Amino acid sequence: MLKVRDLAINYRNTWAINDVSFSLEPGQVTGLLGPNGAGKSSLVKGILGLIPTARGAVTFADRPIKRQLKRVAYVPQRSQIDWDYPITVEKVVMMGRIPATGWFRKPSPNSRQIVKNALSRVGMTKYARHQIRELSGGQQQRVFLAKAIAQAADLLFFDEPFNNIDKKTEEIIFDVFAELKQQQKTLLVISHDLGKTVTNYDQLLLLNQNLIAIGSQEEVLTDQNLTKAYGKNFKWLRARKNVDPQLKEMMNLKDYPQWLGKQDVHHWN
Repeated sequence: MLKVRDLAINYRNTWAINDVSFSLEPGQVTGLLGPNGAGKSSLVKGILGLIPTARGAVTFADRPIKRQLKRVAYVPQRSQIDWDYPITVEKVVMMGRIPATGWFRKPSPNSRQIVKNALSRVGMTKYARHQIRELSGGQQQRVFLAKAIAQAADLLFFDEPFNNIDKKTEEIIFDVFAELKQQQKTLLVISHDLGKTVTNYDQLLLLNQNLIAIGSQEEVLTDQNLTKAYGKNFKWLRARKNVDPQLKEMMNLKDYPQWLGKQDVHHWN
């Protein structure tokens, strides 16, 4: 179990995260939602010790998480990765074996087979010798998913894995999430998508500096909670028709149309 207690992160006298507490059980896929600037990425980085925290404690399997990092996989946003770095797909995935083998050991036959299996699982076997920069955005995301699979971690964090990817990659990611869930892994997935993808999570965590709600889709995506997260004029409506493109200007959302699925409309009074 991942336990986060009273975690707070301060940037230049501004609270990015303010006393957030929650627990995640094994065998759960949790979606971390919130508006831009809500502190979603900061929360994950604070949990992992990648940025300093002002206070709070994080444990995994009843031990401080800093002592459990070999059991933790983190897939950052694609925008945070240097795609021009000269490295092959196979070597990227092999990096997932470093927590188990160490930095300077030659990959064992077992590790090579694990990497081969991971690439096969995400449909990237034929690209193993390709440079990572030669791939499409969806293919790059699959490679880093394969890296997480190869690590065989028990706790996995994914930061916006569905941004700018193709439908096939989206399906592969959700299929892998389902498999990891069956293996009793714990997953936390950052997303800004309040559309169809939320139905693929076991529970949701809604954040805007503070923890607003955690629970099922029905418990979290209420008008009251969404107003706390996104502002007083925010309402959640179900729609049976395609989104009107004119809503783009009405809503003035930078992330349109990713926020809007065909079944979900955000309405502003």
